[in-house]
Amino acid sequence: VEGLAHAGLPVFSLQYHPEASPGPHDSLGYFDPFIDLMRAGGG
Repeated sequence: VEGLAHAGLPVFSLQYHPEASPGPHDSLGYFDPFIDLMRAGGG
């Protein structure tokens, strides 16, 4: 999993390949913050 987050803005980026090790569940923690950002922005 590779990712970055901006220190002053509510943005982040994520790149991963779920079929690669260690497993497809390693990115689950990123979906809740993404959904929260969309709800906060009206998206």
